[in-house]
Amino acid sequence: MGNARNIAFWLVLFFLLLALFNLFSGGSSTMSSRTLSYSEFIERVEQGEISSVTLDGEQVIFRGADGQDYTTVRPDTGDRLTERLIDNNVTVNARPQEQSGFTTVLMTFLPFLLLIGVWIYFMNRMQGGGKGGAMGFGKSRAKLLTEKHGRVTFDDVAGIDEAKEELEEIVEFLRNPQKFSRLGGKIPKGALLVGPPGTGKTLLARAIAGEAGVPFFTISGSDFVEMFVGVGASRVRDMFEQAKKNAPCIVFIDEIDAVGRSRGAGYGGGNDEREQTLNQLLVEMDGFEANEGIIIVAATNRPDVLDPALLRPGRFDRQVQVPNPDIKGREKILGVHARKVPLGPNVDLRIIARGTPGFSGADLANLVNESALMAARVGRRFVTMEDFENAKDKVMMGSERRSMVMTEDEKKLTAYHEAGHAIVGLNVPQHDPIHKATIIPRGRALGLVLSLPERDQLSVSLTKYTSKIAMAMGGRVAEELIFGKENVTSGAASDIQQVSKIARAMVTQFGFAEELGYVDYANEQQSYLGGMSGGTSHSAATQKVIDDKVREIIDEGYNTAKRILTEKREDLERLAQGLLEYETLTGPEIQKVINGEPLSRGDDDDRPDQGNTPSVTSIPKTKPKPKSDPGLEPEPST
Repeated sequence: MGNARNIAFWLVLFFLLLALFNLFSGGSSTMSSRTLSYSEFIERVEQGEISSVTLDGEQVIFRGADGQDYTTVRPDTGDRLTERLIDNNVTVNARPQEQSGFTTVLMTFLPFLLLIGVWIYFMNRMQGGGKGGAMGFGKSRAKLLTEKHGRVTFDDVAGIDEAKEELEEIVEFLRNPQKFSRLGGKIPKGALLVGPPGTGKTLLARAIAGEAGVPFFTISGSDFVEMFVGVGASRVRDMFEQAKKNAPCIVFIDEIDAVGRSRGAGYGGGNDEREQTLNQLLVEMDGFEANEGIIIVAATNRPDVLDPALLRPGRFDRQVQVPNPDIKGREKILGVHARKVPLGPNVDLRIIARGTPGFSGADLANLVNESALMAARVGRRFVTMEDFENAKDKVMMGSERRSMVMTEDEKKLTAYHEAGHAIVGLNVPQHDPIHKATIIPRGRALGLVLSLPERDQLSVSLTKYTSKIAMAMGGRVAEELIFGKENVTSGAASDIQQVSKIARAMVTQFGFAEELGYVDYANEQQSYLGGMSGGTSHSAATQKVIDDKVREIIDEGYNTAKRILTEKREDLERLAQGLLEYETLTGPEIQKVINGEPLSRGDDDDRPDQGNTPSVTSIPKTKPKPKSDPGLEPEPST
């Protein structure tokens, strides 16, 4: 449709140029001529005042005795004008007749056609090529989904069983309504899919389309509101008109928060375009006239901003939670995405699922894809566990920057910094196991220590938060112990940001400060007059207590890290030397290095990142001579 419109526009433009060319080329000789009657023309011929004549169809062009060009039109009377002119010694010239009646009419109306065509073209451009041409910008943008290729079913959805069951019931109702209606049950009018980004809300909608066997319309929330006032409401009406003609059917609105935000929260009062669109959507979903057989499925990751009238039963009878998957769900999701990937015999999807807490379905799909790319890069015929491990490190910590040139002092400082994190993490009361430590720059950091939980965490204790703070301060404390306070660097900037955020949340949100009681001080900002912040409701004295308590918690974590590293100074030295030699150590290898046990990586000699690393038989226990550079400013490390 869009290509035909563009071709028509260029054809109109071509004919206009052709007409202008004919106008200026063919008619140039007559632009300065005067019109004379035919009888006067014959009289002048008889008097011998005309020496030459040009015949152009019915038009006669000649020059008078005064040197002025004249034109006249010859009547079709059969008066044998040519013979008459020759008898009077008049030279006769003739031109071929170039313009027909159709061409004349076309030239007359072509400018008007061009103006109409240009107007249609630009109106469609402003409306994004909307359906129905320039006058169709009030039409719905909903598309009828027909997936002949790439059809998705519920078998392709894993890890969110509860959400899938609720939507399977809607599909079953469409297939066999008598099963529910005989007991008085009514089909749900709407289902709202709520969850973080990447958890599979749109994938669930595609699965409904693949399973339902009824017409499935899909549209984005941003497709309702565009340029003109009233267009959004018109599109809502048109969408439901289409749905009524195809009932029973399903209408999927993606990112409904683009049009369903709470009314009265902006500066436009109740009259702006978005609110008109929302009002029309509310009426169409459950207004005076019921829309039987139309099920609305919508998705959003911001349910807090939606209008309460949109969320009530009768419009969205069900709010289906689509959370990040747990360990079992992650294993199932990995199994779905790994169907198209040849896996090696050593791949254990459960181990991968355990090592990816907090990953969404999109993250896991990206992990499988990255592992396949890494295997292809080194020429393997199948994906191994090592590829998954390297892909996980890349996704969680960033790509390695081995091209970065680091001096020996920078490497040494980074090694002690990361060793400080790891030693404190191994010796605090509650902390997740250390998964890996590296001094290879990744992402924005010069080094990283990664810890992974043994299981999914549903709640976090006070002891665990204080342990996290102590571990985060371990890098700064290690720099002070080894290089002296005057030579510490800005490498702990991200650590300080992290502990400040945790400590402030402990004081203002989690009720871990007895001096402040069990009051939420983090969400006290009141909203006045269209969302403008009215400040906090607590006093300056209370704010000082909050700041003092945050400082106290951070200082306590700092002192804990200092005590542990002072007591475990020898372990710190061993681990730092091990990182300097190996650059990357896994959790079990860290424990071996601390215990002074030899490491053997003979089986890993073919690994690209550790190919020719020699085995360490022992880690020196002597304290190295501190070397420092006050100008060093390593990037934040985790």
